[in-house]
Amino acid sequence: MNSPSSSPRADLVVVGAGIVGLAHAWHAVRAGLSVVVLDRDDRPVGASVRNFGHICTTAQAGVALAFAEVAREGWLRLAAEAGLGVRETGTLVIARTDAEMAVLDEFAAARPDEAELLTAASVGARGGWSAPGTVGGALLPRDLRVDAPTVIPALVAYLRTLGVQVRFGENVVAIEDGGVRTADSWFPAERVAVCVGHDVDRLFPEIAAGAEVRRCRLRMIEIDAPRGAVIDPAVFTGSSLLRYGGFSETRAAAAVRAELASDDPDVVSQVINLMCTQRPNGRVVIGDTHHYERTLDPFEDEDVDDMLITRFRRLFDVDELRVRRRWRGVYAASVHGPYLFARPNDAVLVASVTSGIGMTTALGFARDALERHGIL
Repeated sequence: MNSPSSSPRADLVVVGAGIVGLAHAWHAVRAGLSVVVLDRDDRPVGASVRNFGHICTTAQAGVALAFAEVAREGWLRLAAEAGLGVRETGTLVIARTDAEMAVLDEFAAARPDEAELLTAASVGARGGWSAPGTVGGALLPRDLRVDAPTVIPALVAYLRTLGVQVRFGENVVAIEDGGVRTADSWFPAERVAVCVGHDVDRLFPEIAAGAEVRRCRLRMIEIDAPRGAVIDPAVFTGSSLLRYGGFSETRAAAAVRAELASDDPDVVSQVINLMCTQRPNGRVVIGDTHHYERTLDPFEDEDVDDMLITRFRRLFDVDELRVRRRWRGVYAASVHGPYLFARPNDAVLVASVTSGIGMTTALGFARDALERHGIL
């Protein structure tokens, strides 16, 4: 545990050691600033270690795509400089209806250098198994993969080698003039970046209220690889075409939305994004569902997990799936857009990804936030 103290004045104190906070710290220390990162937990345990580890650059649109492009280069730089486990595996999108294939056709026509259309046979070859009913698909080769539970601690370790003070077990209780106060310490700072995701309402309730920040609860499950399959790329299905702007903004997406509402309404009502990635140990992370509330219900409905397992049994064409772990993810969401950026005063910025694409875009979003605040 950290002993009570008052630290030397830092150029930047970052509150929150998730990917958004660590991204702010990385850009700032590379610019020559002294940086302190504070986090209330004893180690990274939040949304940044509970996700698919999918750096989904290609499927973004608008400002998210711009941030994702910057973030992609950042991840590759970190792989080269810090030895972080970043893999250029791409994303495989499986189309099981003509409507889903039409979205991929339209997307590939608009961005031909970023999507390779596939036949049903080549989808099976790229994915490591043949999904029943596949009519075709696409490979998005520029997307990246990381192992979220290990890459975030590795990033913390690397930042420390650059001189960043990352202090866990520091519960921030107030952002005051001239610095940050924790339960037992004072950290003076020229500037403060508050990167606490959905918990922005704990420190700046008026900012959270103005942005209508809610918590998104999602369910994820880790299974043994069906039949020992080796699944190199991340895998998307038809429901993913409604989740990411690059697909959902196509004209053809309306037909997919209507098709799912008619043929599989639970996917729509539970806001399911049926996708998976394979971890280095061979297990497969499947998910996920999305429920939005400011205060989350503490009770989990087993029927929701059954929905996921049933649909993945069909996708993998197996009778049973061996479940190894389950967990709840929580991240910030807002109807006002994918990002929250606010400046309560000249010394403080508040930055949250409010769309569930922190791993994909935080390295780009953080650079933009620091530039807008005049720190870079």
